[in-house]
Amino acid sequence: MSQPSPTSALRPGQFSLADFDFELPPELIAQHPTAQRSASRLLDARGDLRDRVYTELPSLLEPGDLMVFNDTRVIKARLFGAKASGGAVELLVERVLDGHEVVAHMRASRKPAAGSRLSMQGGFEAEVLGRWPQPDGALFHLRLSGEPYALMQAHGHVPLPPYITHADDADDARRYQTVFARVPGSVAAPTAALHFDEALLERLRERGVRSAHLTLHVGAGTFQPVKVDDPAHHPMHSERFMVPGATLQAIAETRARGGRVLAVGTTTVRALESVARDLGAEGLAAGAARDWSGETDIFIAPGHRFAWIDLMLTNFHLPRSTLLMLVSAFAGMEPIRRAYAHAVRERYRFFSYGDGMLLERG
Repeated sequence: MSQPSPTSALRPGQFSLADFDFELPPELIAQHPTAQRSASRLLDARGDLRDRVYTELPSLLEPGDLMVFNDTRVIKARLFGAKASGGAVELLVERVLDGHEVVAHMRASRKPAAGSRLSMQGGFEAEVLGRWPQPDGALFHLRLSGEPYALMQAHGHVPLPPYITHADDADDARRYQTVFARVPGSVAAPTAALHFDEALLERLRERGVRSAHLTLHVGAGTFQPVKVDDPAHHPMHSERFMVPGATLQAIAETRARGGRVLAVGTTTVRALESVARDLGAEGLAAGAARDWSGETDIFIAPGHRFAWIDLMLTNFHLPRSTLLMLVSAFAGMEPIRRAYAHAVRERYRFFSYGDGMLLERG
């Protein structure tokens, strides 16, 4: 089925950052997950607003609908150590390269020069190779003295978002991870999928709702604030993704039968819209012939035309953020404003460990 190529039509001067702002009482920022994943509240924001819980989701979908999940796995990417001078250093590994090398954000009173060696908690070392990208990028290129994933698993900490104020613990290691997480590489969870447990997934299967997976490794840039008043000038971060041809085939079959495609989370949306942008007029049939992978810096904001997605599940996002712009593009700015005002009024829990909402394309 041929579909129009999605386009991002955000023009300079079209919006200001204030158009995506709202007042959020600090006590509504969830610091811990609910005791049971699927017990989280779900705002059904399709038309009239209805307060539900995630256990009701199967009744809101139809047999033949397709849910697309992001199966990325959060790595224990936060590492602590010291410089040769004794000064403290904190690394947040953004991605793992070949040869025990990594790219990381660094916090230190004075950033070490290339050639420096850092003594990391757990007894391993990190050699500073330089900035990333060269010559003076914001990140650091380092070589660890052992296999990065093994070292992070043994000595790293869960990279909780900056608005969660407690130190990570064993419960975070379990709950800041989806039940179907498979491919390691994210420094933030695809939070819309945190509400799914095995019981809910089984009930969806019994309902006749199909599922498919893709992988997008969420980077720390997802929390990067928009610092310019005109969002059109915001430099969008880049993230790695892979969409199997089988997932695109499942989408094509679903649409051909008249079923709906539900993207679970903004990360799934970014990956699918990136493939649709690359495919252009070739459409789904051409895309299903192979797997799609690469980097995406797609900026989805009001004016974007969505190619294949009919419904979206998503958590509540930060004010003035690119993710709030994305959901406003999908459902419409006024419907999102009404939904967020309702969520604040009804004391929904916000952000990564918070509640979610079900949207339909506006």
